[in-house]
Amino acid sequence: MVRIPIFLLSVCGLLGAAELKVDHATVAGSDLKTLESALARAGIASVYGGAHTNHATEMALVSFPDGSYLELMGIQAKADPAAVRAHEWGKFLTGNAGPCAWALRVSDIAAEVARLKAAGVAVSAPEKSGRVRPDGERLEWQTSSIGEGTRGGFFPFLIQDLTPRERRVYPQGKPVTKEFRGITRVVIAVRDLSEAVKRYRQAFGMPDPIKQVDQEFGAQLALMGGGTVVLAAPLTADSWLAERIERYGEAPCAFVLAARDVGKWKGTARSRWFGAEVRWLDVGWRLGVEAAR
Repeated sequence: MVRIPIFLLSVCGLLGAAELKVDHATVAGSDLKTLESALARAGIASVYGGAHTNHATEMALVSFPDGSYLELMGIQAKADPAAVRAHEWGKFLTGNAGPCAWALRVSDIAAEVARLKAAGVAVSAPEKSGRVRPDGERLEWQTSSIGEGTRGGFFPFLIQDLTPRERRVYPQGKPVTKEFRGITRVVIAVRDLSEAVKRYRQAFGMPDPIKQVDQEFGAQLALMGGGTVVLAAPLTADSWLAERIERYGEAPCAFVLAARDVGKWKGTARSRWFGAEVRWLDVGWRLGVEAAR
């Protein structure tokens, strides 16, 4: 196989460190209404998006002006138990894990799959999927998984729409909220920080990260590339982060939103990450807000 240098692929218009655009970030739980209610109590509205065609899950979403959105995913009321058990995020759903997975939007999924293969990164062939909105509008897309772990876990999965993307992101024709610009950081729990950094650099041509320790969060952090990805390795073997990795593997453990008026969001705890204050909201899982950059 001929390996194409990462920098050449990046300048040809494919994904590089500065071009990682979050399509959506998934929050999983056994009951969708519970996920929606928790956000509503914090002051964040959501809209029902419909049931997936897998006979297992349904979703609601919080869409933002930059085109990203939080996907709240629960188990359908009349779900097929076998379909739930077989679902790639079944343990996240039944375990009420909260942060579960994330996706990157791409304009040419076949080209990005080829780029990753050339970089020596495992990636699946694109597969078609979809769902029907409550108003009857059918949405279709294709996705590819990166890496060999849980889909959208350590690495994001790729998604490209086959129907107009705005119909998927904005079911009401506009963002659900303008309080936030969008999803600014995806925090991924990892076992070995050095190895995780190496794998991300291989996949996306990222430079050396900026690192810091957050004792309150219980992690050594590595800020990758343009800042979208934060890798978090537990500081101790008995921490919440280590226990989460043991249960769910390497996968997102928190998401951070860029707030237009960060002072409005008081939070229950605060962190200082890479020069910016992150305020953690009380929603039953780790959702942070920081000032829009």
